[in-house]
Amino acid sequence: MIVSSESPSPAGFARRRSSSISPPDGTHALALAREHRYDVVILDILMAGMTGLDVCRAIRAAENSVPVLMLTALDAVEQRITGLDAGADDYLTKPFDFGELLARLRALTRRRGDVLSPS
Repeated sequence: MIVSSESPSPAGFARRRSSSISPPDGTHALALAREHRYDVVILDILMAGMTGLDVCRAIRAAENSVPVLMLTALDAVEQRITGLDAGADDYLTKPFDFGELLARLRALTRRRGDVLSPS
């Protein structure tokens, strides 16, 4: 799992739940996504260096089918549509419930044939 977010909460949570990498900005997130295979990528739209939207578009342009979840404070309908149209598989706004995040991650990995434990 790669988690790239301005907020420490999603990254810290992911570290407690599974193996994760938290790059400092969008540019590093994209480099990692290009170099390694991940079960899921969690991106914040508001990242330094390169936005989460740009990272997601670049991942999709490289024909990488890794599930991408946008986890961001931007909650307007237009922003959610833009995120999904950029190639994200799911979009969750902050603040969020960790149980919901886990359920969404399980759903994303199920679609790939991988299954994360509900605990």
